[in-house]
Amino acid sequence: MVAPLDTPTARVPKAAGFNCPSCGAAIELHAQGWAVSVVCGACGAQLDATDENLKILQYGEKVTAQPRIPLGTRGTWKGAPWEVIGFQVVTITVEETDYSWTEYVCFNPYRGFLYLSEYQGHWNVIEKLRRRPEREVGGARPTVELNGTTYKHFQTATACTTAALGEFPWELRMGDRVVGRDFVAPPYILSAEASDNETTWSLGTYTPPEIIQKAFGLSKPLAQPIGVFANQPNPHANTPKRMMARFALALSALVLMLVLNVTLAGNRTVFERTLTSSRAQEEQASVTDAFDLDGRTSNVAIDLESDLDNDWLFLVLSLINETTGETREVTRQLSYYHGADSDGSWTEGDKRETVRIASVPAGRYFLRVQAEGGEPGRASASYTMRIRRDVPHYGFYGIALLALLVPLVLSFLPAASFESRRWAESDHAPTSSGHSDDDA
Repeated sequence: MVAPLDTPTARVPKAAGFNCPSCGAAIELHAQGWAVSVVCGACGAQLDATDENLKILQYGEKVTAQPRIPLGTRGTWKGAPWEVIGFQVVTITVEETDYSWTEYVCFNPYRGFLYLSEYQGHWNVIEKLRRRPEREVGGARPTVELNGTTYKHFQTATACTTAALGEFPWELRMGDRVVGRDFVAPPYILSAEASDNETTWSLGTYTPPEIIQKAFGLSKPLAQPIGVFANQPNPHANTPKRMMARFALALSALVLMLVLNVTLAGNRTVFERTLTSSRAQEEQASVTDAFDLDGRTSNVAIDLESDLDNDWLFLVLSLINETTGETREVTRQLSYYHGADSDGSWTEGDKRETVRIASVPAGRYFLRVQAEGGEPGRASASYTMRIRRDVPHYGFYGIALLALLVPLVLSFLPAASFESRRWAESDHAPTSSGHSDDDA
């Protein structure tokens, strides 16, 4: 295991001192023998790091951009020491608007190079790949496959180097352009950069700024992320799964309650009679024979079934305790109409109705029935009345099921919204998007 940089046994390469042939400023090479080019921090000249005299590749201007991680900063990543030796600003243009991100070159003399990228507080730790993805599938929505993981195409854009400082393991010049293609499978981003008939692949891992800060021992907290990044993990991705598990548990309990309710409910018929409502009088009332409601306090259901035909009937039903005189009154209207018109046959209403009375104590009861209404010219209407004791009530379970479904459905919305914001910045946005926060 490589010792951390802050221990006495950590082996850190010594910097070699040179002077810039353009402005004479002192330049230190930390990756001598590895670096291919170096950019002078004083004048911005791009120099050949492989030449003992640091031959000038391109004159430049002093870089004003300030890296969030200063050059020379040392840190530890996955148990190995790294030193930040290069800083680069890369820009793409989308719909005539420029968007820039920064990249950092980190060096370890025994492990080579590691790269960091940052855009609006979103960080990725990037490693160059030594091989291409196993499979590429083209089409309207290209994909690539690497190590069994499928990556979806996010964006293709031409990136340009607009500023740089320090050492780089390639010949860097201002204005260098590469065509970048990004494929995502959060938290990973697989990128291909093509230039001069050469394509290099790299794999980035989304990393919170707090972890970057800790790894490089930065005293000042890094800026918090803004917006949604291409390979940023969806913080709500597991919410629907958790809610689904809870829903399944609650649904199982609800089904068990329903089975027990149906099994244990008596649902006993205690009274049944067919009555006729004469239309000779506007209002008429009748009293049924007495009947017993035994057992525990429970509900009572009154089933009504009529022979109405293009007619209606209004009933006032009073359940009266024969001993105490306590009265429970309910009303119900039966109506049934049918016919045909230019749109075809139609029906309205129902010949059958059920009315429930909750929490009726045991005792001896009778029912007072008052019937009224009906179409003119109709002599009478017959209806059958059936009284049942301790009847299963299914309406509660329907309401409970809806109550369980609401939070389950709502749990999908945050995750879907996050994904919508992610892909709105891609080449595959459902609607046109004016900018992009990818290609890092």
